[in-house]
Amino acid sequence: MTRPRGYVIVGLTFLAFAAGAAAALFHQSRDLDEKITSIALNGEVHARVVLPAGYDDSRSRRYPVVYFLHGLPADAATYRGNAWLANALSQLGPAILVLPQGARDSDTDAEYLNWGAGRNWETYIARELPGYIDAHFRTIRRAAARAIVGLSAGGYGATIVGLHHPGTFSVIESWSGYFHPTDPSGTQSLARGPAANAHTLIGDLRHRTTYFAFYVGRGDGRFLAENLQLHRELSAAHAPHVFQVYKGAHETALWQSHAIAWLRLALRHLAKPTR
Repeated sequence: MTRPRGYVIVGLTFLAFAAGAAAALFHQSRDLDEKITSIALNGEVHARVVLPAGYDDSRSRRYPVVYFLHGLPADAATYRGNAWLANALSQLGPAILVLPQGARDSDTDAEYLNWGAGRNWETYIARELPGYIDAHFRTIRRAAARAIVGLSAGGYGATIVGLHHPGTFSVIESWSGYFHPTDPSGTQSLARGPAANAHTLIGDLRHRTTYFAFYVGRGDGRFLAENLQLHRELSAAHAPHVFQVYKGAHETALWQSHAIAWLRLALRHLAKPTR
């Protein structure tokens, strides 16, 4: 659904320039490609990790983390895309952005669910990935500092993984997502039981502090109706949530235009960076 030298004086000038360049780089964000060995997926997968500007300035400051799930079907390299997300987040408060691989060339539409040995994507996203990020980067290691966000099928994944794992994530956002598992066309339901259907989990939100927000484009012919349905169900159950319908369809232009506002909402509900 769909990273020549002169003698003494010139040498000093070069050193001064190099020092200035190094200082400038010191304050810039860093974009990394991490290789992660996963038991749940029985092999190596990748995650793009964008560290905020100033991350290297301090060895003690810790940051909240936004985990962002890409859409499906996809291939093994799709996680490298969505550069506009990093640009949007860089305009807001400092946070670490993690864009995990959510598919393989041989497994293009796992819906971020657990399917059995070697295909347990939910376990990887909810447990192994945060464990790796916490162990390798200066994060705030608690649910109050983790958001899970996604677009399209990633929105479904963020919703289900977030609802299943409130001890890991305290903020959930779905951008043009859906709320029950579907085939690659996004039109046919998959028989995965009630635990994979967000409509059956609404009661869980009534007694939680989880921040849940979702939006959809008015011209989204596949997913508008289900987003409206979930909004009605949540409202009837008095389950706190934020919902918006925007002008636009199921398209990158819609997600780009609202990225800053919705990332700001996520950060507003996360723990602030420590000093």
